Amino acid sequence: MNDFIELLSFSFFKNALLAAILTSTVAGIVGTYIVARRNVFISGGITHASFGGMGIAYFFGLSPLLGAALFAIASALGIEWSSKKAGLREDSAIAIIWSLGMAIGIIFVFLTPGYTPNLMGFLFGDILTVKITDLILLAVLAVIIVVLTIIYYQPILFTAFDSEYAQTVGYKSTLIRYIISIVIAISIVLSIKIMGIILVLSLFTIPPSAANLFSKSFKSIIWYSVIISLTGSIAGLLFAYLFDLPSGATIIFTLTGIYVLLRILKTIIRN
Repeated sequence: MNDFIELLSFSFFKNALLAAILTSTVAGIVGTYIVARRNVFISGGITHASFGGMGIAYFFGLSPLLGAALFAIASALGIEWSSKKAGLREDSAIAIIWSLGMAIGIIFVFLTPGYTPNLMGFLFGDILTVKITDLILLAVLAVIIVVLTIIYYQPILFTAFDSEYAQTVGYKSTLIRYIISIVIAISIVLSIKIMGIILVLSLFTIPPSAANLFSKSFKSIIWYSVIISLTGSIAGLLFAYLFDLPSGATIIFTLTGIYVLLRILKTIIRN
């Protein structure tokens, strides 16, 4: 306990804790929508496609986070448009944009003169290097997502489970899907600094999947997802510090452990 209190005296650890709280809120809400929509790989497609934006940004000497954000938003909108207007299956659209974004990123990183060591941080993440600017962006995003979810809960719920039915009852489900796609893209990009491109998919899918074991209510799953994500993030952060391990990997390992334990608990309760 004394060690934990001592850790709180370090600004980098306090920043990491705040990042864990904010990211858990964002991932819990956004991840619930992704899982309810039954297309968890849309987050993976957007995440890996954003690598193309990073590569281009590095090549032109711009902010890799800005490049990733622009590419992620374009990819999210591209997936929605191609699956609805171009007649392409959504999983096929995700696969094409996923591989294209990675290919573009690799090409531009290869063409960039010199060595780009900071890129590794985006691939694997490091919550301990979060800056005040990152926290401000995460806080603004978290507030926007919470407010939008409260105000437009019913349209979001209908669109998540059946967008065609949502359209018939008067909701502009197409517009809602495009807006949510942009929110997903921005959420993923801001979470990359925490988890990295390789692991961020798990952050948006494991907590809602674990919450779904004990609840079928969309609202309850959101609450449980945030709690599970927060528990796993803080525990993983502590494990990373105590055993000198990569924070992103320990957080995902902890979240996976929580899922397995909850799955076992549900099996025991059923029997």
